[in-house]
Amino acid sequence: MSSNNTDSRFLPLLVSINGFLAVGLGAFGAHGLKALIAPESMQLWHTAARYQMFHVVALLACAFFSSTCEANSRASYWLVVAACLFVLGIIFFSGSLYLLALTQKSWLGMCVPVGGVFFLLGWTSLTMSFFRR
Repeated sequence: MSSNNTDSRFLPLLVSINGFLAVGLGAFGAHGLKALIAPESMQLWHTAARYQMFHVVALLACAFFSSTCEANSRASYWLVVAACLFVLGIIFFSGSLYLLALTQKSWLGMCVPVGGVFFLLGWTSLTMSFFRR
């Protein structure tokens, strides 16, 4: 890999942790929660899991493209920024929806758009990395 050592370990770690959580939480929702929460809450749970998995794929793209960049390049910088923003999006968007589905605390709904903004900024940063090659 031509990426620096930190990126080559950091980004795949983010992918694997979030992939594990997305599959595990999705399966838990499909099999463990169905009888315990309302159908509306199940819909929130499924949305959270779906968006988390979409952004695991985005994290995977960041890891892959980072492995093709020169160490400490502008492109590598933007890929790490994108990955961090995707993780923040997962925490705020998916995390809030998971908690909202379980607790019905309406104030958690205010965190969801913040996560959406992090996702959008992540996609923008990923795009920036391609202009910095």
